Parts: sequence; C-alpha cells; structure tokens
Amino acid sequence: MKVDNLLVDSSSSLLLSLLLAQLPLFTSAVPAPYRRPNVVHELDRLANQTKNLRQITADLLKEHAFETDPEQHRFKSLPLMNNRASDINSLEMRPTLSQLHADLKSFEHHFAWLSRASRKHHHPALPKLGQMMSLIKSLTSMLEHQMMRVDAQRVSPPSPSMPPPPPSQFDVLQSSQELLLQFRLFCDWAQRVFSVLSTKSKMSAVQ
Repeated sequence: MKVDNLLVDSSSSLLLSLLLAQLPLFTSAVPAPYRRPNVVHELDRLANQTKNLRQITADLLKEHAFETDPEQHRFKSLPLMNNRASDINSLEMRPTLSQLHADLKSFEHHFAWLSRASRKHHHPALPKLGQMMSLIKSLTSMLEHQMMRVDAQRVSPPSPSMPPPPPSQFDVLQSSQELLLQFRLFCDWAQRVFSVLSTKSKMSAVQ
C-alpha cells in the first residue's frame, strides 16, 4: 500500500514538474495586451515643438527688425491666419490636424524659397533659418505620425505661387519679415490648438 502511494506521489510530482517546465512556452504564446497610443503625450510634444519654433521666429524678427512695418503681400499663397480665439474650443481633432498639416507644408515651401534667396545674397540670418527649417520638418513628421494614429486625412495643398527672386539683400530682408510675421501667427495658433486638443483628450479619457 505504501509503495502504491509512493508511486502515485512520484507520478504527480513528475507531472507537476513537466507542467511547470512548459509554463514559459504557454505564457510567451499569449499576445501582449494592446496599449492605446498616448495621444495626450504626443499632442503635448507637438505643443512644445511649436513653442520652440515660435521662439526662434521671434528671435529672428528681433535680430533683423525694421523701424517701420515691412512691405506686405509679397507672398500671395501664404495660409490665411484669420482664426478666432472663440472658435478654438469647438475644433475637432481630425479636420484640425489635417488643416494644420496643410498650412505647415505651405510654410515649409515658402521657407525653402527664402533659404535659397538667403544663400544667394549671403543673408546673416541663414544659420538660424536653417535651424528653424529643421524644426519645421521635425514638427511636420511628428504631426503626420499623430494624424496616422487618429486616422486624420492628409490634405495635399496646391503648390504655392512664389514671388520672383529678390534682387537684393534688402528685398530678402523684407520678404523674411513678412514670412516670419505670418509664421509667428501660425505658431501662436497651432500651440493653442495642440494644448486645447490635449486637454480635451485628457477629459474624454477619464469619462
């Protein structure tokens, strides 16, 4: 009788050992739980990057400021910055990101034009302009990544109509002032929008 009990105990122990040995295989076969991308974190990153761009824009405007307002309307295809603060709380995520992306791509084309003109006339702001263009490309990439996460449609803006090449360094400075002033308005608006969308996402997450 004792021998039979010993055999049963041994068989049970052996079976238990075999099951324990196979346990890592079972657990590794179970897929990891899906984690929803942190939309709030990405929107906060977009707001911070836009804030950095706005600061660089402001620095460039201070370094090469005119005593009077520069001549406007050299650029006919710049995004119209006629947004109202009262509209910001009613904005929806997907169409808003799509519009910001289209505007940002338009500014990217305009700054590329300005960069070429600055190199030709040896504009002193060229190094900081290059830094700003790198940040714009980085912001565009971050925004496109966020658009993919929320299934926002990417709108292809029409190719902007650029003015003729500026004939002198003074004309380059005039063009840069107009472009930088408009881009500062864009950064002001975009930073607010990203912050508001982040707050709305936080509120919807806790409901």
